[in-house]
Amino acid sequence: MSIKLAESNIQILGCFPVMSQLRPHLDEAKFIEQVRYQMKEGYQIAFLEIEKQTVAVAGFRIYTSLSSGKILYIDDLVVDEWKRSQNYGQQLFQWLIEYATNNDCKQLSLDSGVQRFAAHRFYLTQRMSITAHHFSIEL
Repeated sequence: MSIKLAESNIQILGCFPVMSQLRPHLDEAKFIEQVRYQMKEGYQIAFLEIEKQTVAVAGFRIYTSLSSGKILYIDDLVVDEWKRSQNYGQQLFQWLIEYATNNDCKQLSLDSGVQRFAAHRFYLTQRMSITAHHFSIEL
């Protein structure tokens, strides 16, 4: 088992089958281009690989805000549906915490859809707190 940052186009594309389980609207043909565009804004993908198969991915970015200081924000966190409940999500989550700590972040945060009850149980098990309501409007 290893956790790495996706740097090459092959590594990025290797994350698509798992990422698309969380984000089914994504187009595989445009995935590398989209990720590369977001990387210019600080986005990164960490992936957990077992025997050269990606089983979990996390898209994240580090930024600074007046309200919280330096934050590692998780945009996407998903384990392959056939590999869940095998501790891969927790291992990737702990890697993200270490990465945040090593990069002097004061907080790790994420938003989760209100309907994602299993994800909420996982986040609460990881000692995360529900600290805000997220509001949005389609433009």
